[in-house]
Amino acid sequence: MAEPTQVNLDKMWKYVKGFAEKSGTTMHPTPAVTEAVVKGLAMHMDELGKPLCPCNFYKDKQAEAKLRRWMCACDEMQIYKYCHCLLFVREDGLPITEYLPEGHEGREIYGTVTDPTPDKGRALKHKALAVSTPLGETPESSTPTL
Repeated sequence: MAEPTQVNLDKMWKYVKGFAEKSGTTMHPTPAVTEAVVKGLAMHMDELGKPLCPCNFYKDKQAEAKLRRWMCACDEMQIYKYCHCLLFVREDGLPITEYLPEGHEGREIYGTVTDPTPDKGRALKHKALAVSTPLGETPESSTPTL
């Protein structure tokens, strides 16, 4: 397997450390997990010029890179503060799942894992599905009228 350039590896380490701080998460406590993901991000920087999530399979990486949804920090991280790569987690190594919608694989696997720093992260939380509101309804439409 090819190695990423040192320039992109350094760039990804700097980004990951900064984003963990900004989002109120930590890097995975098992160094091998963090190193593997950071290396994958750096390799995608070399290949695509973008830090595409290395934990997914893509039929067309170039097309996926243009969509942005799996660019680190991916939409799931920006909306729900959930990192399926386990790169951005709580100090105990568990991914934050409390904001995920019911039925999401993260909640199915880990249960509800609370966010120890709810005041940090989730830059796109306004895009989250309302968990308590039926899909397709707004909170106002589900409130009984007297």
